[in-house]
Amino acid sequence: MFLENTVNHKEQFGWIEVICGSMFSGKTEELIRRLKRAQFAKQKIEIFKPAIDTRYHEEMVVSHDANEIRSTPVTSSAMIRLLAQGCDVIGIDEAQFFDDEIVAVCNDLANSGIRVIVAGLDMDFKGNPFGPMPALMATAEYVTKVHAVCTRTGNLANYSFRKANNDNLVLLGETEEYEPLSRAAYFEAMRNPHIQSPEGGTTEESTNAETL
Repeated sequence: MFLENTVNHKEQFGWIEVICGSMFSGKTEELIRRLKRAQFAKQKIEIFKPAIDTRYHEEMVVSHDANEIRSTPVTSSAMIRLLAQGCDVIGIDEAQFFDDEIVAVCNDLANSGIRVIVAGLDMDFKGNPFGPMPALMATAEYVTKVHAVCTRTGNLANYSFRKANNDNLVLLGETEEYEPLSRAAYFEAMRNPHIQSPEGGTTEESTNAETL
């Protein structure tokens, strides 16, 4: 009875959902699925991605298996706060590439009644927490961790091993530059970088990947 008298049931808040995991784990696929379901329900949606991500298309968010949805590329997280007004649901892809303000932006939007769905890598190629993702996962109501399949063992993979000989933190690429590995396979690959990958070639070979 006390709770019924004190809780304001008319106060509307949104929430934050985070979809995280390694490369090739289906993060963007799941983000697109949730947004299309909201779109089917006649909700007003918008999806944002960092302007540096032009691997498949300048404006579309595209998953590795070619599912796509139109998006708005932005150069800073502050732009999302302005462009998301009036939306019921917003999606943010590749959140690890945004500045730290993305955490405050997501919370502000959720506090204003918007459902915020965020997808991103939880770890970088060195196995460290990636950018603002830890803070987003901590403040989110829902966190979904998805997994790829390890290319060397067939077990669940949660590490993104970089095959390209490049130490830049941001290196946009595909299977030529990265492969998903399980914990055991990842640390074995880090200890023995010259071991052949299943596709052939050593893990230290250089590629023509786009480096930003």
